[in-house]
Amino acid sequence: MADTARKPRVLVLYGGQSSEHAVSCVTAAGVLNAIDTDAFDVVEVGITAEGQWTSPAVDPRTHRFDADQMPRVVPTDSSVHLHPGAGGSAQRSAELLQISPDLTTTSLGRVDVVLPLLHGPFGEDGTIQGLCELAGVPYVGAGVLSSAVGMDKHFMKLAFAAAGLTVGAWETITARQWARAPQACVQRVRRLRLPVFVKPARAGSSTGVTRVTDWAQLDEALAAASKYDPKVIVEEGIEGREIECGVLGSPGDQPARASVCGEITVDADVSNHQFYDFEAKYTDDAAAQLSCPAQLPEAVSEEVRRQAVIAFDAVDAEGISRVDFFYTTDGEILINEINTMPGFTPISMYPQMWKATGVGYTELITELIELALQRPTGLR
Repeated sequence: MADTARKPRVLVLYGGQSSEHAVSCVTAAGVLNAIDTDAFDVVEVGITAEGQWTSPAVDPRTHRFDADQMPRVVPTDSSVHLHPGAGGSAQRSAELLQISPDLTTTSLGRVDVVLPLLHGPFGEDGTIQGLCELAGVPYVGAGVLSSAVGMDKHFMKLAFAAAGLTVGAWETITARQWARAPQACVQRVRRLRLPVFVKPARAGSSTGVTRVTDWAQLDEALAAASKYDPKVIVEEGIEGREIECGVLGSPGDQPARASVCGEITVDADVSNHQFYDFEAKYTDDAAAQLSCPAQLPEAVSEEVRRQAVIAFDAVDAEGISRVDFFYTTDGEILINEINTMPGFTPISMYPQMWKATGVGYTELITELIELALQRPTGLR
């Protein structure tokens, strides 16, 4: 066990190799500026877009969104590596080592828990979670399998449907299917009703997403999505309100908790955005309105919250998730997706929903870290 006479040491990981690198950098800035340093010692490690782990050359607390120059982790000469602690995985801690170009090794000390503020592939998809499991160190958020399922929109939908939740119509195209029979893939997709949304199956922040209103646009949309993921998902458009709900794990065997609901509104007549795309989310302040709590009938709000916890359990999530729904014009609730490491800046919807529920940003960070410290590593 970690030495209880000292503060737990938290490794904040950010950046990463996905298309959401900049989002992760800004999330790290928010968390590092708010984390309770009276309760935790903090060490930051950035992951470059090429995959190098490094001590930050730029203070991550200064990162912010800038349409002209997005924040990024800068490569350095020395790399940082995470190794199991001296006592092995039973120690529930790992050691950070900095390796210089001449292979000189310097210890950066042990860490007791990892806070992986990583979005998308190679971070939110079970890869970092697996590394932490091998190193024997606890970490915030979902485990290996649940992270992978939550990242893959196809398997996510299968898990939701198996749990009795209502999902919209969709088709998945893998790289192998496209190589073998592209026309058959197109025929499957064209059974859906327009408009459709063409997406990388394992990406977030609306990167590579195209709204298709004419089948003549399909080939271009598929090519755009496949730049980010060889596996592509095509979803039938749903007419309705976009409602979100935050889920927070509970200590011990207690059920997960659901926040009040939030709503995203994009006015295409005011902005140039037909949906909640990357620019609407991060660089165009006037593109979307976030309402929290959402103005919903109480019964609908409670049902969304109930289904959010079901979705959380359906993928076996832990700690933190944001679950996104559609509330249709017919009064139906359809689940869209789960994010096992949602945007976590102070103004992101997840912290805002919990703030409206009564849990402040710093308190939320503390609770997530404490939940991670309480749970075992390995099979559970």
